[in-house]
Amino acid sequence: MANSPSAKKRATQSENRRQRNASRRSMMRTYLKAVVNAIAGNDKTAAEKAYKTAVPVLDSSAQGGLISKNKAARHKSRLNALIKAM
Repeated sequence: MANSPSAKKRATQSENRRQRNASRRSMMRTYLKAVVNAIAGNDKTAAEKAYKTAVPVLDSSAQGGLISKNKAARHKSRLNALIKAM
């Protein structure tokens, strides 16, 4: 357990960041699942609409350091390829 004041502060900050990151990661996954479900349902217009709402979420997650830029690009590329193949 943290004994010094600075260690206690760092423990508190780490916990706050962990909770914030968990929330943002969950939100990101929800938006991705909406796109995947629309693709699975063969609804191209819904998939395109869900994709357009998911892209800014992915970009902000990458910008904020939640995921890497390459991971965001990989998700966008694969989802876009699936939509175009419909």
